[in-house]
Amino acid sequence: MSINKVIVCDTIHQKGIEQLESENDIEVFNAAKLPKDELLEHLGGFDIAITRSSTPVNKLFLEKASSLKALVRAGVGVDNVDMQECSKRGIIVMNVPTANTIAAVEMTMAHLLASARSFTNANNDLKLKRVWKRESWYGIELCEKKLGIIGFGNIGSRVAKRAKAFGMDVVAYDPYIKPKKAIDMGVKYTENLDDILACDFITIHTPKNNETINIISDSEIDKMKNGVRLVNCARGGLYNEDALYKNVKSGKIAYLGMDVFVKEPAVNDKLLDLENISVTPHLGANTHESQEKIATQAASQAISAARGSSYPNALNLPIDESKVPSFVKPYLELVQKMGSFASQVNKASIDTIKIVAEGDISEYLESMLTFAIVGALKGSMGEHINYVNAEFVAKEKNIKTITEVTNISSAFKNSIDLYLSTDKGVTEVKGTVFGDDVQRIVRFDGFNLDIEPKGKMVIFKNTDVPGVIGDIGTILSRNGINIADFRLGRDNKNHALSVILVDNNISKEVLQELGKLATCLGVSYAVI
Repeated sequence: MSINKVIVCDTIHQKGIEQLESENDIEVFNAAKLPKDELLEHLGGFDIAITRSSTPVNKLFLEKASSLKALVRAGVGVDNVDMQECSKRGIIVMNVPTANTIAAVEMTMAHLLASARSFTNANNDLKLKRVWKRESWYGIELCEKKLGIIGFGNIGSRVAKRAKAFGMDVVAYDPYIKPKKAIDMGVKYTENLDDILACDFITIHTPKNNETINIISDSEIDKMKNGVRLVNCARGGLYNEDALYKNVKSGKIAYLGMDVFVKEPAVNDKLLDLENISVTPHLGANTHESQEKIATQAASQAISAARGSSYPNALNLPIDESKVPSFVKPYLELVQKMGSFASQVNKASIDTIKIVAEGDISEYLESMLTFAIVGALKGSMGEHINYVNAEFVAKEKNIKTITEVTNISSAFKNSIDLYLSTDKGVTEVKGTVFGDDVQRIVRFDGFNLDIEPKGKMVIFKNTDVPGVIGDIGTILSRNGINIADFRLGRDNKNHALSVILVDNNISKEVLQELGKLATCLGVSYAVI
């Protein structure tokens, strides 16, 4: 068993550390309390690094981390990471973009409510000044007001759902989503930013890039109605702060809610001098729940990257994930896991990799093929296969690659079928994604199942007779192997297939013992 070394450079929730330490193929060093100059001397020999914003991942860091294969930024922003230098060195950079989703959504709602009812002003009057001035703080109701949302991804769409519960009329602007996403939620979709500018409330939920910096400035505010209320809990600089200051001061903007600023800490920002503003010091992700999610998701990504099974939320792949809809990204990760799973079960030289897509996901078949190839060949080629050279390597090895769109409708809105052909036969894996990011393998070699593609799995095919599950459990128990989950599928040929998720590594001896059961038709082991 190969051991993968992970270094944690900054403080993360203890649950993330515990998750790393629980994996017996992962060796973890928690260097969060080391001074940064001392940290540099400990980076050599580590395969994966987990960082937050306080560790600069610059050229010096990367020179010291000469064995680094992947970097996990435990959070969203990667301003402290030299992406170009990482790419040059072949280091895959990942972030954790969704762990703080609910926290950011609820912070937005807090600022929306504050902008409607001036809670912070009234609180300060009563608590700090001990003044009871009910007449000074008349607000407005969210109900039947129009909310414009710029950016309709994970956060923006959830804000819409909550705003609708308040009785608001919601309009969404996002050129990178399919209008159907908004329409299916009962939200008006627009391709014209002016429709957003006509709303009573406006909130923004986009990344910060050349397209979105100052997306709201003087000219846009001029088009807004008098008394508009604005909220920004995304990134500082999406709203031009000079324009905000001028228009809040004049009363054009009745109220402003801000969690983010161009320059942070924003203790001297002139916006703080204004009365009709609620401010928080970048607290969007500051909940106990989100910090735990950030840590555990970062740990999961580090484990997957260390094993080479997938690189969730990779930012410097040749495929620009920022240019594909959010619903596509989980499928890219899933199809790589499917390829890895299939190749571990069907251990032989690969002849053909074929993927068949159903639904809207079929538009991204070529991208998914790259990920499928990497997953299928990673186990045999290790670091010699990556997203850049995947198709070239497949061609060099005379592996035929096929993509196909099916018009046969299944029970799933979107699905991917992967067929891996070797001289041992064809292995079929079908996968889909439920909700935003619930990845599942739903069919394997003719058996309908429901498997989360994650962890250590024993795949056991047998004649469908009584006592098999007990026999499997007895052997695993005798070898000190704990069962975490057990999934069973059956066919119409009196066969059954079990996928057993276990907490411990499975040795060749245990597989051989399982294979000697009279009912066994085949047994294999996969780690994703």
